[in-house]
Amino acid sequence: MKWKPGDPRRDVDSMIRVDQAGEYGATRIYAGQLAVMGDRHDMARAISGMANQEERHRAYFDALIAKRGVRPTALQPIWNIAGFAMGAATAAIGPTAAMACTVAVETEIDLHYQEQLEALGADDPELAAAVAEFRAEELEHRDSALAAGAETAPAYPLLAGVIRLACKAAIAVSKRV
Repeated sequence: MKWKPGDPRRDVDSMIRVDQAGEYGATRIYAGQLAVMGDRHDMARAISGMANQEERHRAYFDALIAKRGVRPTALQPIWNIAGFAMGAATAAIGPTAAMACTVAVETEIDLHYQEQLEALGADDPELAAAVAEFRAEELEHRDSALAAGAETAPAYPLLAGVIRLACKAAIAVSKRV
């Protein structure tokens, strides 16, 4: 569906800004987890693979920000620290808590990317294709974390709920700031 005068404009800049911030945050979460877990645990290899995909996603959005002249979020220094701290804290609880973090984050990212795809429709095929590809990879991360025992983490419902709420707040704020 094409935009017509009088229709609400989709804020594609906001989408790109929040996606770049989210992918950056994801790289920081995995960096925090790996800093605590090191290579001492079998799950570190899986986390490292997920981190590599998130880095590729972030690099794509970094390039798209530059290409389209989109203002990045001013909150990146906060996401740097908060993401690393969330990753380190969940890994310190244990490997299943690290996986619970992945499930919670990727569940919110799935919903977020699905909303973006619906809003974009056919209006921005370049962005829509990237979001669809990255969404599929995020779902793989979620499913891998579930298979690795995420739901057996201590206080899983509470932990996942708090992380999901934090993700929702970060998405809302990063769209604007």
